[in-house]
Amino acid sequence: MMENGAQQTKVSSKKLLPGSVIGVLGGGQLGRMIALDGIRMGYSFVTLDPTPNSPLGQMAEQVTARYDDVEAARQLAVKADVITYEFENVDAGVAQLLEEQSYVPQGSKLLYTTQHRLREKAAIEAAGVPVAPYREITSLEDLQSAASELGLPCVLKTAMGGYDGKGQAVLRSEDELESAYKELAASGTELVLEKFVKFACEISVIAARTPSGIVKSFPPAENVHVNNILHLSIVPARVTSEVQRKACQLAERVAEGMGAVGLLAVEMFVTEDGELYVNELAPRPHNSGHYTMEACSTSQFEQHVRAICDLPLGDTTLLSPVVMVNLLGQHLEEAVRRFGEHDALAESLGVVPKLHLYGKSESKFNRKMGHINLLCGDVDDALEWVEKTNIWRQD
Repeated sequence: MMENGAQQTKVSSKKLLPGSVIGVLGGGQLGRMIALDGIRMGYSFVTLDPTPNSPLGQMAEQVTARYDDVEAARQLAVKADVITYEFENVDAGVAQLLEEQSYVPQGSKLLYTTQHRLREKAAIEAAGVPVAPYREITSLEDLQSAASELGLPCVLKTAMGGYDGKGQAVLRSEDELESAYKELAASGTELVLEKFVKFACEISVIAARTPSGIVKSFPPAENVHVNNILHLSIVPARVTSEVQRKACQLAERVAEGMGAVGLLAVEMFVTEDGELYVNELAPRPHNSGHYTMEACSTSQFEQHVRAICDLPLGDTTLLSPVVMVNLLGQHLEEAVRRFGEHDALAESLGVVPKLHLYGKSESKFNRKMGHINLLCGDVDDALEWVEKTNIWRQD
């Protein structure tokens, strides 16, 4: 960890003022929202993405190529003053090449660590932050022994890849061990078994760190998942002020311990007695931080630009209670229709809905197409709006 911190210090003096060009590995919605704030601040953008006219490519120059295309990566390096990434499944070798030929303040080491659950958990523990008990699994015998040791239920996950519930299986009985092992081992990556934490709720904290070591965190969000996909983020999180304070401390400790630059999203379980266990990290803007776009003095996307450019970090004060609700493909048509009409329900509840669409060319079932931030006087009013609009009814 000290070595990584020292590595970051060497680039700490590179301050990039508005007018600079920011290169983004990935042209999805997170890159798009980084650019929306960055362009407003006076930065220009270029992206590398395999999909023509990507969400970010609609407002920035795009190099259209695979993420492991070395020549395309070199093109990006030539065009950009600084390079960041909007998702962690970027080819680590390409990230390392860019680090050698360009300025990548996040570095390839952080990417290498967070791409792999076992490396990530070891790094979190090294920062002095608790994670749920886990075991590395290399065989069915390993799984049987670890399941006996950790107890059922438990969760088997691939060490690499997987998101929104993919690449994992909840194991509730010994009869499920063999089939789950065969299915996930077929991915060809290592596996990790995690003890099932009985939690009261899930929260996340977005922390930002500059190359010169300044760290700030946003208020914790309480997250509600449906079918393993984030459905709601509720802020303020409905936990005690002490849990909120401790969550921010842990997130900042992880960011400092890992020498992170830019944003680091830290997802945590909160137990009934208020204990916190870090579940996963994401070294980028995060779905659970979208609420900051209207509800905080500074959005997570502006903060990311500030951090990678080594500008002073913005104020993270929460200006209004808010509920962020995701729009998946099956919700899109009804949500757009509703925004074309007078919303008497929102008016009666004192809720102000703010629509964000991502510019994706094709709407698919369970694909994230946008989100709505619901500014409110009380989060219960926003949750009532979500329920009564019936947009998110379960089919």
